[in-house]
Amino acid sequence: MVVIMRPAASDSEVAGVVQRIEKFGMQAHLSRGKERTIIGLIGDEREIDFDSIAALPGVERAIPILKPYKYVSREVHPETATIAVGDVVIGRDLVFMAGPCSVEEEDTTLRIAEQCRRAGAQIFRAGAYKPRTSAWSFQGLREKGLQILAKVRQATGLPVVTEVVDTADIQIVGQYADMYQVGMRNMRNYALLGELGKTDKPVLLKRGDSAKLEEWLAAADYVARNGNDKIILCERGIRTFEDYTRNTLDLNAVGGAITESCLPIVVDPSHGTGRAELVAPMSRAAVAAGAHGLMLEVHDNPRLAWSDGKQSIVPAELERLIQDCRRIHELTR
Repeated sequence: MVVIMRPAASDSEVAGVVQRIEKFGMQAHLSRGKERTIIGLIGDEREIDFDSIAALPGVERAIPILKPYKYVSREVHPETATIAVGDVVIGRDLVFMAGPCSVEEEDTTLRIAEQCRRAGAQIFRAGAYKPRTSAWSFQGLREKGLQILAKVRQATGLPVVTEVVDTADIQIVGQYADMYQVGMRNMRNYALLGELGKTDKPVLLKRGDSAKLEEWLAAADYVARNGNDKIILCERGIRTFEDYTRNTLDLNAVGGAITESCLPIVVDPSHGTGRAELVAPMSRAAVAAGAHGLMLEVHDNPRLAWSDGKQSIVPAELERLIQDCRRIHELTR
């Protein structure tokens, strides 16, 4: 069950609801947003009197929810959230995030960023911290990479999104990035998710490669329950028996997430396929399915990319892709 308080509810009214919940032998978890407070119930809800809680002063509505996610549920928030990243609004506009897999040398990164901007991208993406399957693979430029991303924003005006991999890095990444990215390996890092919930920056949450939809949305709840409801979902493919592609891009998840959750969703066809020649067709399919944006790996010389060159498209391909996807978006919105 979730209790949604009225925007003008007083602290004493919130306390009254908490007291009533505890009287039923349950725990109350408060999530204080900018506009209103949401109270989640923890425990066995079968004996609770929903009507008595809904009738308490300051309560807007009480919603019984049996799913493992509550705060990000469409039942709690009927309207799709719109989330500002700089001047870009995800959930309202069709958004394109583009850039190399890794932050590279400053001149290279700045050059690619400008090419992405000219092609129509609104957000620059690149990894300063790179969690890799092999301990011997390139792990990213770390703080030096963050400093380069800050120069990208200054030079191009593009907001930047980059991955945070550890709770210890949240503060320093937040000094440079406009949006945190949680990669697929960390979707179940609940300590990291909880700490990101205490920040005020948007969080792009990638789906784990073996996560079900409800597990992914439950992970988003770990961020939302600590007060940060600025969450964007990112479908980036799941692991299946198919080995022609790097992953299997699950576009069912786009429709499922839109049905079940209030959060906007973007799709990463670069990781979803691992093949540059498949990025454009899967991008078009993702937008037709209702995705609010795309996350794309772009490099002006993929053969020389420091990581994931095989799935990187070139800036000219990005420009054509954006034009095609915008036309599809106009037809399907």
